[in-house]
Amino acid sequence: MTEFQVHKKDIKQTRIVDRPSINNLLAGQVKVKVDAFSFTANNITYWAMGDKLAYWQFFPATDNVSAEWGIIPVWGFADVVESEHQEVPAGERLFGYFPTANELIMSPAKVSSGLWFDGSAHRLDLPGGYNMYRRVAAEPNYNPAHDALRMLLFPLHITSFCIHDMLSNKNWFEAEQIIIVSASSKTSLGLAFAIQEDESAPDVVGMTSNRNADFVAQTGYYQSTITYDALSEIKANKKTVIVDMSGNGQLISQIHDKLQDNMLFSSHVGLTHWEETEKGSGYIADRSQLFFAPSHIQQRYKDWGPEVFEKKSSTFMQRAAVDSGRWLQIATVDGLLGLSEQFSAVSQGQLPAKQGLIVKL
Repeated sequence: MTEFQVHKKDIKQTRIVDRPSINNLLAGQVKVKVDAFSFTANNITYWAMGDKLAYWQFFPATDNVSAEWGIIPVWGFADVVESEHQEVPAGERLFGYFPTANELIMSPAKVSSGLWFDGSAHRLDLPGGYNMYRRVAAEPNYNPAHDALRMLLFPLHITSFCIHDMLSNKNWFEAEQIIIVSASSKTSLGLAFAIQEDESAPDVVGMTSNRNADFVAQTGYYQSTITYDALSEIKANKKTVIVDMSGNGQLISQIHDKLQDNMLFSSHVGLTHWEETEKGSGYIADRSQLFFAPSHIQQRYKDWGPEVFEKKSSTFMQRAAVDSGRWLQIATVDGLLGLSEQFSAVSQGQLPAKQGLIVKL
């Protein structure tokens, strides 16, 4: 078994660890071979929030006596290669949450025709949405040709769907504009797509770097675009909601300070600028909140029922994925060594905004 590990406190330190494969499964266990996964800024958020939101607990790193090393979770496909579970045969293909590793031992639970959950003891108290695995052969419209889009966009667009649902359910907090910070991130683009589809929504403003400004404008998802060095262009007289995908504390504090009483609500979602999280003096904490998509999903499961949520979210994600085909460029790298070679560029936000990275094992 091979794992790609990252130091929990220093993202510049990575290593590839090899250890013997587990060949003697216990009753009820399966072994899966990870086939492919996406790797984006979303995964860097998992690293940055690893302790606070328990991302390190999903796939504990081996050869890790000091507990300094962690495995960043990823979204992708895997195939069951060995099974000691009566309801999950070898050969089954799964979509879900996996480690940056070539294999994984799992304990299927709550098995149904379309999905099951990993019931491994160390995952029982973790969010159920991350423990769910879809049996793709049971999906009526499954097409392997769409695997790359699904890996890249599903984990991002499900968050986009949930943020749109939260904002619209709150009647946009009575805002006249929504400013999305780090507008070139794929989660931001999915959210902007959802907002521009919604006739009840206010205007959406994309805030991004000079490097990505043309790309953001060309997507057609934003009514206007502002660069980070042009905060004076913010219409501070308008009641505003901020959706922050950047995690850049100083920048958000400056925007809050400029808007003052017109900053109605600030939702913190991602951390594309994970190294700049400390807030400044202008930050308005009592109107700011961290958004955690799995909690929203669990609430909507209770409100709507799982089937209704899955139908609504899947319909949206299909539309968003199709539209993303206008601008998305997919790049493929080979194996965990290939990931290692690209990891610094991803973690430093150096990949082109229109590019999506797929790792094939």
